[in-house]
Amino acid sequence: MPRHPEPRPSVRHATTSKGPTAVTTSLDLARDIADPALAPWWRQAVVYQIYPRSFADANGDGLGDIPGILSRVDYLAELGVGAVWLSPFYPSALADGGYDVADYRNVDPRLGTLDDFDAMLNALHERGIKVVVDIVPNHTSDQHEWFQAALAAGRGSAERERYIFRDGTGPDGAEPPTDWVSVFGGPAWERVADGQWYFHHFAKEQPDLNWDHPDVHADFIKTLRFWSDRGVDGFRIDVAHMLTKDLTEPLPSAAELALIPIDGNHPLIDRDDVHEIYAEWREVFDSYDPPRTAVAEAWVASDRVPRYASPESLGQSFNFDLLEADFDAAQFRRIVTDNLALAARSGSSSTWVLSNHDVVRHATRYGLPAARPGATAPTRHGGEWLLGGGDESVLDRERGGRRAAAATMFILGLPGSTYLYQGEELGLHEVAAIPADERQDPTFFRTHGEEIGRDGCRVPLPWEASAPAFGFGTSGAHLPQPDWFARFAVDAEAADPASSLTLYRRALALRERLQSAEQLDWVDTGRDDVLRFRRPGGWEVVTVFGSEPYRLEAGSGEVVLATAPVEGGMMPGESTVWIAPADS
Repeated sequence: MPRHPEPRPSVRHATTSKGPTAVTTSLDLARDIADPALAPWWRQAVVYQIYPRSFADANGDGLGDIPGILSRVDYLAELGVGAVWLSPFYPSALADGGYDVADYRNVDPRLGTLDDFDAMLNALHERGIKVVVDIVPNHTSDQHEWFQAALAAGRGSAERERYIFRDGTGPDGAEPPTDWVSVFGGPAWERVADGQWYFHHFAKEQPDLNWDHPDVHADFIKTLRFWSDRGVDGFRIDVAHMLTKDLTEPLPSAAELALIPIDGNHPLIDRDDVHEIYAEWREVFDSYDPPRTAVAEAWVASDRVPRYASPESLGQSFNFDLLEADFDAAQFRRIVTDNLALAARSGSSSTWVLSNHDVVRHATRYGLPAARPGATAPTRHGGEWLLGGGDESVLDRERGGRRAAAATMFILGLPGSTYLYQGEELGLHEVAAIPADERQDPTFFRTHGEEIGRDGCRVPLPWEASAPAFGFGTSGAHLPQPDWFARFAVDAEAADPASSLTLYRRALALRERLQSAEQLDWVDTGRDDVLRFRRPGGWEVVTVFGSEPYRLEAGSGEVVLATAPVEGGMMPGESTVWIAPADS
C-alpha cells in the first residue's frame, strides 16, 4: 500500500571499533548519498539470497551445504553481486526450513562446520562480496537447549520464563489459553506433558521467546557479537515486528484480537517497545569498524516502516510492495515514488525485491492469467494456481520470463539496494508438481493441503544440464527437480549469449559502472504503460509494461542493455532498456 511516513531528521552515527564517537548530520548523509563511493556499502548493493539447503551440495547427501557454497563463490563473483544473504544454516530439525533454530552460534552438522563457514566467508570477502546472515529472534526450535530445559523443569520454573507458558482453560486446563490461530494453520498453543501450554506464532516446533526476560536480550547480543567477530558484515532480522508482546490477562479472543488497532500497542504485532531491543543491537553494530548492518523483515503499515529503517534502529527495512504488485506501470510507479519518499524520510535507502524463499517465483507469477476482480493475494500471486495442481495450460512461461526480465532490469536501475533470489538469474519458474509425500513446508501439512506452502521456490538449483541432480550434488536433491530444469542449467545458460544468466551478468557489471546518487527523475513517455526515469549522470531506464512497441527518440543516448532486441529504435512490448550517455 502507499506509504506516508512522518518526516524525521536524517541522523546516523560515525563509529570506531570502540563505539560511537560523533554524530553525522543530515548534510553529511546527503553528501554520502550523492557520492556512491562515500556511502555505506549496503545503500545501493545488489544482494543475492542463498537458501543454503538448495544452493549446492558438496558431500552428495542431497542437502545443500556450506562447502557447496564455497565451491560456487567464483560463480557469485562472475555474476557480479555485492553481497550474499544466507538463510539459516544453523542446527535445526527443519520443521520450517531452518527457521526453527536449535543453536544460534553453530552450523548444522549436515551443512558443515564453523571452519567451513570461515572458509566460505573468507573466500567471499577475497572476491569483494559481503556476507549477511539470518537472525531468527522471535522463536527458537523446540530442540533448543533452553526449551528442553523448560520442559524438564516444569511449571513455575525459571526456565519456563524464557518462553510464553500459560495454564489452559476449561476443565483441568484441557483447553488452550485462547483460540488464537498459528500463521501456519492450526492452534497457536501447544500443550506439554504437565498440562501447561506454550505459545507459537508459527509451527508448534517454534516456541515464541519471552522478550521481557533479560536472558533473551543477553543471549542475542552474544549471538550478534559471535558472528560479527567472525567477520559477518550484516544481519537480516526475521519477523522483526513480532518480538515483544503484551500478554496481560485476560487475553483477548481471536475475534477481539483482530479488532485491536496495530498502532504500536497491539498485544502481538509491531509494538513500539520492540525498538528498545534494536537500540541495544544498534550499540553492538556500531561498536565495529565498519559498523555491522541490519535489514528488517517487517510486514507493517507504511507509516510504521521508518521506525525499523531508522539509523537508531535496524537501519534498513525490506520493501515488499513490488513483490506483491502486478506487472503494471501504474502500480510500479506509485510504489517506487512512495518508497523513495519513505526511504528519504527515514534516512535509509529503499530495498527492491521481486522473489524470495517465501513466494512464488516472479517469472511464474507474471506468466499467469490476470487476477479476477477482488481476488485475494494468494490468488493474485500464484497460490490458487499451485493449489489447483499447477496447470501448465494456463501458464505462459515465455511471457512470464519476458516480463520477469523486464521487471528485474527496471528495479536494478532504481536507487537503493536490490535483493535477488537464487535461481532468478537463470529465469527459473516455480516448481508446481511436487508430490504431497515429498513436500516439506509445515504450512502444507498444518492446513491439510489447503495451502500449498513454499517448497516450489526452494527446489535445488540446476548447475549442469546433463549431470545427476543437474549438478546440485551427486546423489539426488531433497526436493524433486523437474526435467525442464535442464534448459535453465547454469552451464547451458553460460554458453548462450541470449540467456537470462548472460543478461544478469551484463546488467550487474553495467550497474556498477553507471551507479550514481540515490535520486531519479521521471521522464514523460506519452503512454500510461511505459515508464522512464533518469538517474544522475544521464543513465536512463525505460520499461514497456504493455504489449505494444514503443519508439525511442533519436539522440537520447546509447542503448547499453536491452531485455529484447531493439530494431529501428523500436522497443518491443514487455521489455526494458538502459540508456547511457554516448561518452559514458
